[in-house]
Amino acid sequence: MAEIEGQRAVLRDTILREPELVLDDMDLMRALVGASERAMGSNVVDMRGLAMARLEGRLGQLEDRHQSVLAAAYDNIAGTAAIHRAVLELLEASDLLDLTERLAGPVAKSLRIDALRLVLGARDGRVPSGMPEAVLLAEPAFASEYLALGGRPRRGVVLRSILPGQGVIYGAEGAAMRSEAVILLDLGPDRLPALLALASADPGQFRPGQGTDLLAFFGGVVERAVRAHLA
Repeated sequence: MAEIEGQRAVLRDTILREPELVLDDMDLMRALVGASERAMGSNVVDMRGLAMARLEGRLGQLEDRHQSVLAAAYDNIAGTAAIHRAVLELLEASDLLDLTERLAGPVAKSLRIDALRLVLGARDGRVPSGMPEAVLLAEPAFASEYLALGGRPRRGVVLRSILPGQGVIYGAEGAAMRSEAVILLDLGPDRLPALLALASADPGQFRPGQGTDLLAFFGGVVERAVRAHLA
C-alpha cells in the first residue's frame, strides 16, 4: 500500500511539474474527460467534453490537411528537380540523333517514366535516317487527333489513363502502360506539329486534374531543342 501511495505521489508531482505530458496525450485526455462525465452522472451534459470532442475532430482534419499539403509540396519539389535534370541533359545534345537518344535514355529515367515517344509529322513520308525506336513518323493530322483523345488540352498538355490496347504508339512496351502525358510541340511555321508522349506503368502517375506547368515548360524546351537540330 505504501508503495502504491509513493507511486501516486511521484505521478502527481510529475504531472504538476510537466502538465503538457497529459495535455499532449489524446488518450489520457479522453480518459480524464470520460471520468469527469461519469462522476457528474447521466443527467448532466458536459459541454466541455462535447467541445473537446469537436475540437479533436477539427484537429484531426487539420493534421490530415497538413500532411496532404506537405506531400504535395514534396512531390512538386521532386518533380521540379527531375525536370531540371532532364533539361540539363538535353542541353548537352550534339545533334537530333543524340537528342532523341538522351530523351529515351537518361531523360526518361530522370522523369521516372517507362516509355517515351517523339512523334514527328511528315508530309513526304520521310524521317531523318538513323533515328532510334523512340522517334515515330506520323500522318500530318496525327498530332491533333491523338492529343484530342483526352478531351480539350490545357496549354497543349493532356494527362490521361491508358486502357489495355490503347498504348500502340509505345510498341511492345505499350501493353504495360497505364497512364500518359501527351505534349504538343510546335516545330515552326514550315513544319507540322509534333508530339512528345510520356507513359508510365503506374496508373496514378499521370491523371487529369494534375498540374501541367512543369510538363508544359519541359515540352517548350524539347520543342526548341528539336527546332535547333532540324534547322
